[in-house]
Parts: sequence; structure tokens; C-alpha cells
Amino acid sequence: MNTADQYLKAIYLAQRMEEGPASTGTLAELLEVSPASVNEMIGKLEGRGLVEHEKYKGASLTDEGLERAHDALQTYCIIERFLANVLEVEEFRDEARTLESVIDDTVADRLDTIIDRPAECPDCFDPERDCCERLEVCGPAN
Repeated sequence: MNTADQYLKAIYLAQRMEEGPASTGTLAELLEVSPASVNEMIGKLEGRGLVEHEKYKGASLTDEGLERAHDALQTYCIIERFLANVLEVEEFRDEARTLESVIDDTVADRLDTIIDRPAECPDCFDPERDCCERLEVCGPAN
């Protein structure tokens, strides 16, 4: 997964949290980057037809952007579930965030064969809690 896919994933999650276009501030917080970096990447993604951006409203994914974001989130969920359930890594979220940029589709597909991933994944990912609702180590919603 590359940087563009990480931004698409963040836009997808922010749109779910905000129930509308993803604001620059929310994206900067999710990605732990500056708002200026977010604006720069939004412009690039818009140029590729993956995002629509309306000034002062936020960014929304196009159909192609949504598909790529969904795939990126699924890859992240596979990594997260593998680290948490198979390797029993305590800091699985931090590790998953580090690994998501270097794990390609082939590796993600192979990891997927050894984890117990729910069929509704990645739609079971809760952006407010920053983990899959069905991941046992995540705990119940507050």
C-alpha cells in the first residue's frame, strides 16, 4: 500500500466519522501530518480522479477512490488481525500502521489465508475506536 492509498483510507474513515466530506483537520489528525501536507495530497488525488474536493467543505471519494480505499482498509485489517491474533503483538495497531505501507497485495492475500477474517471485513472497522469491531483484543464499544 502506498501513501496515496493511506490517504484514501483516511478519507474513507473520516467520511464515515463525519457522515460527509472529510475535513482537512480530521485527515491531518488521522494521518499525523500537517494540514498543508493533506491539502497537497488531496490536490494530487483529485488530479488522478480519486477524490473530489470542495473548498471549506472537505474531500469525498469518487467511485474509483472508494474502491481503492476499501481495498487499502481491508489490507490494513488483515495486517492488524494477523498481528493481534496470530502473533499476539501487544502494540498491533502501531505495528500495523508501520507495515501497511510496505505490505503488497500478494503478502496480504497470503496472510488472509491464515487468519479468521469476518466476511463483512472491512466494513466492521470502527473508525472511532480505530479497530475492527470483531477484533477480540479491541474490547467492547464505549
